[in-house]
Amino acid sequence: MNLKRRQFLFLSSLSAIGAGFLGWTFRQNHQSADITDSTTAIAATSAKKGLLLRFVSVADTGTGAKGQYAVAGAMNAYHKQNPYDLVVLAGDNIYNDGEIEKINAVFERPYQALLRQGVKFQACLGNHDIRTANGDPQVKYAGFNMNGKRYYTFRRRSVQFFALDTNSNADWKNQLPWLEKELSLSKAPWKVVFGHHPIYSSGHYGVNQTFIKTLTPLFQKYGAQLYINGHDHSYERTRVINGTTYLVTGAGAGTRPVGRSEWTEHSAEKLSFAAYEVYPDRIEVSAIATDNRVFDKGIIQLKSA
Repeated sequence: MNLKRRQFLFLSSLSAIGAGFLGWTFRQNHQSADITDSTTAIAATSAKKGLLLRFVSVADTGTGAKGQYAVAGAMNAYHKQNPYDLVVLAGDNIYNDGEIEKINAVFERPYQALLRQGVKFQACLGNHDIRTANGDPQVKYAGFNMNGKRYYTFRRRSVQFFALDTNSNADWKNQLPWLEKELSLSKAPWKVVFGHHPIYSSGHYGVNQTFIKTLTPLFQKYGAQLYINGHDHSYERTRVINGTTYLVTGAGAGTRPVGRSEWTEHSAEKLSFAAYEVYPDRIEVSAIATDNRVFDKGIIQLKSA
């Protein structure tokens, strides 16, 4: 074998060894990431197996101020990791007096990232919303998806939602019979009711005895597992009360102090929203603050009601 041939083979061997070493190094450096990603993906897939629907809720949002943007930012961050296309907007959508001309400042701009991605907001009216034209402009506003109705129902997969007008001037004479009829006709395994005012709360407004007499018997009779509201600017999740869990998510732009009651599972004075993952047998609830951390987790069982 001539010298040039030997030199070629020697250099080729060095190149192969170098390439092998570099390839081994590359694989070692990236294999841990691949394993981690794979494990994470498998864990995530396993954890999400059977997931039917993901949605979030927030209330008392419509300030256009720093607090609202902070919560909206957390909602965006959660959406990137856990995509959802539904937000339950539980009232006081426009402060201070429900003026629809503020809609860009207090809704369209703060939530523009979500709206651009097709996330649908389903709203109800709060006490501030009815101060102008009794809230009619909001009821007709396309972005709130109320379709001209102050109370309405819609279904997403296995969940039927019932939006209420809980204001003192609401049409209770017709709304209560409507609610009972719709609950009784629903074939959905999951029934979620939402309105602005709390029924059980350890915050400023406390327990609503009138609603305990008029609404909770319907929830119990027809198996509504969850009631979502705002009005109190705090977060609170109750234990199951006669088949229903009550969730206050009114810290969408500002906060007020909140205490605890004998039926409280968790309460917090934190800017936040709530996220829900619906499975055939349970709903997993997570309370998420503006630092993107989950500060409360709970499970609502299908058979709780």
